[in-house]
Amino acid sequence: MSTLSQLRRLTSRMIPVCALILLCSPAGFAAQSASGAQTQSSSGTLRIAGTIVNALGGNPLTRARVSIFDTRNPQNRQSVITFEDGRFDFNQLSPGKYALQGAKRGFISAAYDEHEGFSTAIVTGTGLDTEHLVLRLSPSAVLSGKILDESGEPVRHASVSLYREDRQVGVGRIIRFRGAMTDDQGAYEFAQLDAGSYFVSVTAQPWYALHPRSSQQPDAENLPTAVDQSLDAAYPVTYYGDSTEPDDATPIPIRGGDHLQADIHLNPVAALHLLFHVPDNGEHGFTMPMLQKPSFDGMEHVQTGGMQPVAPGVFEITGIAPGRYSVRDPGAGQGNEDNEINLTTNGQELDMPTAQSAATVKATVQILGEATLPQQIEIALRNRKMRIVSWQEMDKKGAVEFQDLAPGKYDVLAGSRPKAYSVVQMSSDGGVIAGHTLNVTAGSSTTITLSLVGGSTNVEGLAKRSGKAAAGAMVVLVPKYPEANRELFRRDQSDQDGSFSLRSVIPGTYTIIAIENGWDLDWSRPGVIAHYARQAQTVTVTEHSPTSVHLADPIEVQPR
Repeated sequence: MSTLSQLRRLTSRMIPVCALILLCSPAGFAAQSASGAQTQSSSGTLRIAGTIVNALGGNPLTRARVSIFDTRNPQNRQSVITFEDGRFDFNQLSPGKYALQGAKRGFISAAYDEHEGFSTAIVTGTGLDTEHLVLRLSPSAVLSGKILDESGEPVRHASVSLYREDRQVGVGRIIRFRGAMTDDQGAYEFAQLDAGSYFVSVTAQPWYALHPRSSQQPDAENLPTAVDQSLDAAYPVTYYGDSTEPDDATPIPIRGGDHLQADIHLNPVAALHLLFHVPDNGEHGFTMPMLQKPSFDGMEHVQTGGMQPVAPGVFEITGIAPGRYSVRDPGAGQGNEDNEINLTTNGQELDMPTAQSAATVKATVQILGEATLPQQIEIALRNRKMRIVSWQEMDKKGAVEFQDLAPGKYDVLAGSRPKAYSVVQMSSDGGVIAGHTLNVTAGSSTTITLSLVGGSTNVEGLAKRSGKAAAGAMVVLVPKYPEANRELFRRDQSDQDGSFSLRSVIPGTYTIIAIENGWDLDWSRPGVIAHYARQAQTVTVTEHSPTSVHLADPIEVQPR
């Protein structure tokens, strides 16, 4: 499983604000018929019916698969294939909530009015129109291009990264989405893309590059004259728009059905020769450092021209373009943070974080209010850039251990697949540690106790607009101190009858807001929340609250 896959899997466990994939579906709201709401056919049975269409032009989609399943019993699933008119019809249904989903080759599979994994459920038996639904699918997009060198020739076997904007943790980030390699024609392609804003970067080495070894006593300016120094070249990481810094990268807006071409031109720079001193001349083994380059909210792996010994215990690493990098020990694991260094001159020494500077954190977990330890609880550390840098699954005795941690401040998070948990208190031999942020110092070995509380309560309510049920609204449960408690946020999308359910809420005091078309907001930022707080509703959840807390008053949906 890739690092990105692991991060997504962990995020879905650790930050339930991203993982409450309740019901899915892409389209507009259920259209009300001109003669009023209809919930039953002439024979008296409950039905879900409508048309599946292309989201761009609105034309019906033939041979599309449409499915429904009972949200209370997902095993109860039905599917039909549409004909030329794009119609679908499910009848003889029981009263309840149903997820409506559609799929067709060449289109992005989606559910009814889907946004970021949330959607609107269709509600039968309540007087709502469930027979004139429009399920919209967006055609998938394709982004392709060529990577070309300074002569306009194709660059083979270049590594291409696709990034996209993401707000699943409530703030706008640009994260790596996919990767590809160029073929013999220098071409790459990313298919099955949905609408959004994307960025592309590429890393490669010039095919003609030669990196001669420096002298035994390396002098950066005196490379052997047998090789033309213009061949001792490297390509910097380059972004679409032919920039070498992510802040200058040109975004690529993509709409459904687009087939866009994004070519990138690489220009060589003089390559650096870096020195790496092996501890103890390698008598006890060693690992070579890994170079990465900061790229948006992540790291881009950097190809080098290779490495070779130049003296006892000294290696030379070649083929590096000047710039700002991070140095990592590839064997140190995910907990080892990046050590940034600015590489500017030949002969510069490359210092890898040593074992003496790395820290260890041992934690014992206890669950407040639960007699036994649940299974499959994971503890994670999140850095200041909101990146999960390490996670461990708790053992049967409730213990976890993090090794090879770089100095810094980490938020300690907890979670499991069946139930959300939150760290409410940390303590060590020195006493109680305020909040859930741990300060790790260089070379330290820290032992702490984590007190967790589980979320056993669902907060349920109705979203209304001018007194009427509002479907498709984004509903956000906001903790009292948002910036310090991002993992306590919960979100949902209101169903056809305006109902919503915020799952696995941790005890605390919250405000609830409902926003129309709020999916592209930085909804966890206090400044954004304050704008909508005027019509928020307050709710307090305690460890003695029932499994379901129903709001007495509906939440008014506010415009974007």
